[in-house]
Amino acid sequence: MTYRAPINDMLLALNHGAGLLAAVKAGHYGDFDGDIAAAVLEEAGKFASDVLAPLNRVGDEHGIKLSDDKVTTAPGWPDAYQRWTAAGWNAVSGPEAFGGQGLPLAINAACTEIWSASNIAFGLCPLLTLSAIEALDAHGSGELKKIYLEKLVSGEWTGTMQLTEPQAGSDVGALRTRAEKAADGTYRIKGTKIFITYGDHDMTDNIVHFVLARLPDAPAGTKGISLFLIPKLMVNADGSLGERNDIYPSGVEHKLGMHASPTCTMTMGDKGGAIGYLVGEENRGMLCMFTMMNQARLGVGLEGVGIADRAYQQALAYAQERRQGRAAGSKGDGMDAIIVHPDVKRMLLQMRSMTAAARTICYATAVALDISVRAKDAKVRAEAAARGALLTPIAKAFSTDIGNEVAYLGVQIHGGMGFIEETGAAQHYRDARITSIYEGTNGIQSIDLVTRKLAANGGASVWGLIEELSGIVKQVETSNDPAFGTTGAKLRDALGSLERSSKWLLERVTSKPNDALAGATPYLRLFGSTLGGCMLAGEAIAAKSNGDAGDPQRYVTLARFFAENISVQATSLEKTVTDSADAVNGADAVLLA
Repeated sequence: MTYRAPINDMLLALNHGAGLLAAVKAGHYGDFDGDIAAAVLEEAGKFASDVLAPLNRVGDEHGIKLSDDKVTTAPGWPDAYQRWTAAGWNAVSGPEAFGGQGLPLAINAACTEIWSASNIAFGLCPLLTLSAIEALDAHGSGELKKIYLEKLVSGEWTGTMQLTEPQAGSDVGALRTRAEKAADGTYRIKGTKIFITYGDHDMTDNIVHFVLARLPDAPAGTKGISLFLIPKLMVNADGSLGERNDIYPSGVEHKLGMHASPTCTMTMGDKGGAIGYLVGEENRGMLCMFTMMNQARLGVGLEGVGIADRAYQQALAYAQERRQGRAAGSKGDGMDAIIVHPDVKRMLLQMRSMTAAARTICYATAVALDISVRAKDAKVRAEAAARGALLTPIAKAFSTDIGNEVAYLGVQIHGGMGFIEETGAAQHYRDARITSIYEGTNGIQSIDLVTRKLAANGGASVWGLIEELSGIVKQVETSNDPAFGTTGAKLRDALGSLERSSKWLLERVTSKPNDALAGATPYLRLFGSTLGGCMLAGEAIAAKSNGDAGDPQRYVTLARFFAENISVQATSLEKTVTDSADAVNGADAVLLA
């Protein structure tokens, strides 16, 4: 089956769950017309269904090839990319000064979900280009912007992010790639980077690499890292492309999934050193790179949402067609479609509700990031920046965990056929797996949430968010709608667990850091399942009040299922956070025995 973007669900999440309409009404988006979102998403959905989705299986089967220092992508890939950029999709949220459309990041976030759902390996390329645009726009010199930014915004050239080395994965401070300043003010970079997504390909004439390297006199660790822009092909004074730079793909990885996305080993220095240009200041490259990484982390979270929705759509279609057994109490002849069985219904509802919760969390992160740069009031911008910083690790980790879990359930609903490649369910499962690893593993996101985001300003951002969520729960409790069942009570309990766990961690993050770190991952899951449950309840209330989402009852049912099946786990997760540190810290008795 092909993919169809769930436009109504996406608009409800964007406008109401994530608060886009409220932000527009508050004036944070200037003269932006919120109604344009529907038109953009409709067109994006059509392009994804017609052009990208049919190539998903093709890319998985053909993969990529490296020959003569060049990577060739799967059949149809270059043509699809040219059509995609010609339609303006790469420039949706790009700065208008460099040819972008200047639309909110939140709109592009919804589009990113669509690209990821229809063809996640394809969507990964522009995701990194968007991050490159952010870094160059924020930290690059005027000259670099003039040469490279317009080409990146249009998508005529793509961007990469190069951090990882064999000995320096998550520990970026251990990198060994070297940079030396030349007499003309440029730099010569020598070294090897691994796991470089779209490090080389045949979809564009040029690729703009953003590479972390260390200067000869640089301080040790992350304080001594600089960021350099290294073009694949040098750019002449008139803007034309010149000679090949000394940066080449020396290998490609053979992977579990994402077969159509080239993951390259990039080598610099075999011919004297790659010519690079400093982005930002010397020894302050991590500041610049975090601009890229934070943008990419939201994008990867949206990959999780996209792959989850694709797996759900396929599982739903299969459950409606596959006949096995008979419904309880059935008196008819023959077998029923498996969707009549309660356990299959439970799995499908779990898939859809978790996808919806992750979607809204990601969209809310994008809206917060938008407000942090678009609002006129400095206090509003600061509060939004803090909200965006708090939500980013949750958006990345919770959503990609959900992507993996939903893809797993998709295989399960297919039964034995899910284990067979021809159905496509296995591809979603394989493709989803990397999302919880790259752009900072989900364990690192949990550590970031506890040690930085929760601890910031004494937990002010967390307490403010809990207060907002409590207001949503109060609306559910006072709605007098029996269709909500025990949603209000379950979410109230979950908020209590979140608040108590947050206070417990905040007390120990400096005094007993290992205790806090031991509970970081279950805490992020607690946070995500509570936040997602409250957001879905808020969407259900909005759907009933506004009447702009079709049948509002389905959103009430979805919110109830999530609260009574997912958010309800908050109490046990709280116990894991607060009671299991000693067991984790004593693990050496088992692991080193």
